[in-house]
Amino acid sequence: MKQKIQPKDLITTGIFTAIMFVICMGVAMLGYIPIFIPLLSVLVPLVGGIPFMLFLTKVKKFGMVLIMSVLMGLVMGLMGMGVWSMATGPVAGILSELILKLGDYKSAKKNILGYGVFSMWLIGNYIPIVVTRDNYYSMLISGYGQEYADTLMGYIPDWSLLPLLAACFISGILGALLGKALLKKHFVRAGIA
Repeated sequence: MKQKIQPKDLITTGIFTAIMFVICMGVAMLGYIPIFIPLLSVLVPLVGGIPFMLFLTKVKKFGMVLIMSVLMGLVMGLMGMGVWSMATGPVAGILSELILKLGDYKSAKKNILGYGVFSMWLIGNYIPIVVTRDNYYSMLISGYGQEYADTLMGYIPDWSLLPLLAACFISGILGALLGKALLKKHFVRAGIA
């Protein structure tokens, strides 16, 4: 097995990053209803666990998960979610990558834990709501109206970052378990079961 990332690996990473992005954006469309904004920390990792676990059957080289997380953070930042996702993406990605590497990309337990950690990149989308609360609130009012802004800020109080981070991690674990169960034959074939 070659240890350097090859063009084929980059293509695989790009394809799965696009799938993860589509899932993230599809679930984020629910955000027009304010209660779904905090629930994205649960729904995105749950749904994303399926393609991510399939991606892990293809990942055998250090860096592929990190590349995905950097791309996800960059895309979220460019889509207007602010710079925080550009920071939390790589941090969650490298931590996830290290966990996966500990299991030599073949340990089901490490893969599940790795996706839980990877899912924590989503917290970057919530940091502006808490850290720059007044500016974010003003932006919401101008874009969605007073009622939406008040409702959303009520659902995400200024103390909510740690519970949201925990929700990302726990939902990531559950999403990975769901993905592993649904993709069991792929895991057997890849020698990860």
